[in-house]
Amino acid sequence: MSVNAQTVSAGEAHEVLLAGWQAQVTGNLTASWMLHGRPGVGKSQLVSDLARQIGARLFDVRLTTIEPQDLRGLPYYDHDTGRTVWYRPEDLPDDPARPSLLFLDELTAAAPHLQPTVYGLLQERRVGRHELPSSVFIVAAGNAVEDGAIAYEMGTALSDRLIHLHVHADAKDWLERYAVDRSLSPLVTAFLKARPDLLDTTEIALRRGEIIACTPRAWERVSDIVGAVEDKRLRQTMIAGTVGTAAAAEFASVAAELEAMVTLEEILNTPPGGRRALYPRSINGLVGLIYALVAQADAATMPDTIDIMADLSNADAPGLPLADLTSFGFEILIRKALNQGLTDAFRTSRSYQEYAAARAEVGVV
Repeated sequence: MSVNAQTVSAGEAHEVLLAGWQAQVTGNLTASWMLHGRPGVGKSQLVSDLARQIGARLFDVRLTTIEPQDLRGLPYYDHDTGRTVWYRPEDLPDDPARPSLLFLDELTAAAPHLQPTVYGLLQERRVGRHELPSSVFIVAAGNAVEDGAIAYEMGTALSDRLIHLHVHADAKDWLERYAVDRSLSPLVTAFLKARPDLLDTTEIALRRGEIIACTPRAWERVSDIVGAVEDKRLRQTMIAGTVGTAAAAEFASVAAELEAMVTLEEILNTPPGGRRALYPRSINGLVGLIYALVAQADAATMPDTIDIMADLSNADAPGLPLADLTSFGFEILIRKALNQGLTDAFRTSRSYQEYAAARAEVGVV
């Protein structure tokens, strides 16, 4: 059966879940949530990010690795009362004073004999005599059969207990909300800015019968490989084993172009008057420089980063959309500054004030 819920990006799903949590805190809504999406699309990561944002302890329960008694607990005989009593499992939160996020991962891959136990958690928020405190937010996730993953069709008895979100990979959302905040390699971000169609190729890989596909999770691993392995030959083999040989070959050509350019460290260490001669003269190079600037931006480097970003509109690169590139660069840099509390650097930057004033003169805000 198809998931006839609204399709959202990972960033949008994060916003919806955050609103759901806030509604639960106020007592206006108590619900369980289900994230559908292909493997590697970012479901687990956005749940982890949400737990961190709301200050919740994350209980990550992988339903494919447990039995019903792992959720209900184990029985023992109480001689004083003459009754069987159940030990509560440690995988379920029980602290009413602290926010907790119970993540039931791989729900659609859980064995059918486990699902009745899960029903109680999702609907009544209890298993046996153990009841979840109101401070617990419940999110489940899973893949569909057509995603090439091990999965069972979700029956109506289970689906009716959930609010469903269909999460898909969106390159713009992933680059701006995820890759920038985690300072992924500029080689990866610049490449996917130029080739957003290669962020997620799961459907194409399934159609071709290939086991390796590009996914957001795979590209994050590519970023880790780029940062950890210097030998380009060995690195290329690892990348091909992560995103497939075709995508790896395209990535290698862009990476080689970017790595051959002047390093960001050289540009930062050059006095402002001499930086302009060091800027790249290709679209890939300028995009790579922008992502590199944003990736390294912190409290110490933010003033110089703003100066260089503002100066990029004057780069010696005829025929390239420098104004649009600079605007894009400031958009993602400001987003990172907002997330990390570094916006004061913009208020005190003469370069940014002049840049903003020049845009205002031509009617662009």
